[in-house]
Amino acid sequence: MDGSIDLKHEARAKVHATPIDELNPAQPDLFAGDAFWPIFERLRAEAPVHYTPDSDYGPFWSISRYNDIMAIDVNHQVFSSEDGITLQSKESKAEMAKRPQRQSFISMDPPRHDEQRKTVSPVVAPANLERMAPVIRERAGLILDGLPIGVEFDWVDLVSKELTAMTLATLFDFPFEERRRLTYWSDMMTNAPGHGPVKSWDHKREELDVCFSTFRELWNERVNAEPKFDLISMLAHGEATRNMDVNVFNGNLGLLIIGGNDTTRNTISGSVYALNKHPAQYAKLRANPGLIPSMVSETIRWQTPLAHMRRTANQDFEFGGKTIRKGDLVAMWYVSGNRDDRVIEDPEAYHIERARPRTHLSFGFGIHRCVGNRLAELQLTIIWEEILKRFPVVELAGEPTRTHSVFVKGYETLPVVIPRRN
Repeated sequence: MDGSIDLKHEARAKVHATPIDELNPAQPDLFAGDAFWPIFERLRAEAPVHYTPDSDYGPFWSISRYNDIMAIDVNHQVFSSEDGITLQSKESKAEMAKRPQRQSFISMDPPRHDEQRKTVSPVVAPANLERMAPVIRERAGLILDGLPIGVEFDWVDLVSKELTAMTLATLFDFPFEERRRLTYWSDMMTNAPGHGPVKSWDHKREELDVCFSTFRELWNERVNAEPKFDLISMLAHGEATRNMDVNVFNGNLGLLIIGGNDTTRNTISGSVYALNKHPAQYAKLRANPGLIPSMVSETIRWQTPLAHMRRTANQDFEFGGKTIRKGDLVAMWYVSGNRDDRVIEDPEAYHIERARPRTHLSFGFGIHRCVGNRLAELQLTIIWEEILKRFPVVELAGEPTRTHSVFVKGYETLPVVIPRRN
C-alpha cells in the first residue's frame, strides 16, 4: 500500500473521529495528499454552513453545498471581495502587511470591478478567440510533435505548462522566447516558502519585483504607442485603467498571470490523469472525438482547478440557520460543491457523456465568474483534438505530485509515457 493511500485512510478515520465543530478543511497537507475529500463529505451531510474558529488561516466559515455556494457567490452586496479572494495563512498576512497591497479587479466590488473587467474582456470575446484558435492549434501541434515516444516524461512540464505559457505570452504580447518566465512568476505568486520555486519570503518578494518591473516597462512602451489587441495595451489605453495606481496594475497583472496559467494547465494535466483512472471513458473518447467538448467540461468539474474562493461579510447575515457576522471570512469550497449529489448525479464518477456537463462551480458565478472561461475551454479542446490525431494513448507512469495549497488544486508533476504514434 503506497503512502498516499495510507494518508487517505488515515484522514478518513480521523475525520469521522473528530467532533464536527473541530473540523478544518483548510489543510494544505491533505490537499497535497488528495486526502481532503472525507471532510467535505461530512460537512455537506452534517454542517453545510460550518465555522472553523481557529486554523493556520484564522477563523472562517465553510460553504460546502453547490446551491449554497452559488447563493453566496452571486450576493456581492453582502459578501464582498474587497478584502481578498483567498484564505491567507497567518504568515502570509504578516508578510503582506509589509508591502503595498496589490488589488485586482477580482478583489473589487462594483463599480470599480465592472469598469476594469470591461477593459480586458474584449481579449477573450468570441471574435478574438476565433482569431486565436489557429495559433493555439499550431503551437499545440508543435508541442506534441516534440514529445518523446516510449520514454517516461513529465506531462506538466512539457505540455501543460508549455501550452499555457505560449497562450499567455500571446495574450500579453510578451517576448515569446521568455514565455516560461510567466510560468515561473505564476508559481512564485501562488506558492508559500518551501513549495514550488519559493525559497523564502524575501526570495518571493525579490522575484515578484522583477516580474512587476518587467511589465511596467511593457506598459511604458505601449502607453505611448498605438493601441494594440493585447492585455497590456488594453489596460494602458482603457479609460477606466490607464490612470490606475501602480499597485492596482500589479494586482491585475498577477490575476491575469495566475488566471491564464494555473487553472488551465492543471486541467490539462487533470484530463490525462482522469482518463487514465477511468479507462472506459478514455476508450469512449478515442472512439468518438466528438465527445471532447463534453469531456473538457467534465474534467473542469472533476478536477476543480481552484479549490475555493473567499468572501468577507460586510454585514451580519443569516444563512443556512447560522449567523455570519460582519467581518467574518467565508470560504466557498468549489471543490466540494462540484461533488454535491443534491445537484450533480453520481458526482464522484467521471462521465464524459453527462447530460449537462457545464453544470459545475469551477468558473464561479455572478459578477466574478471567470473572465477567461471560454479561452480555457478552447485550449483544452484544441490540445485534445491534436492529441487524439497523434497518439493512441497517453499512459500514466506513476502517481502525480500534487500542489501544496488549499487554493490552487493542481499537479507539480505527472509522469507519463506515450508508447507510440498513430
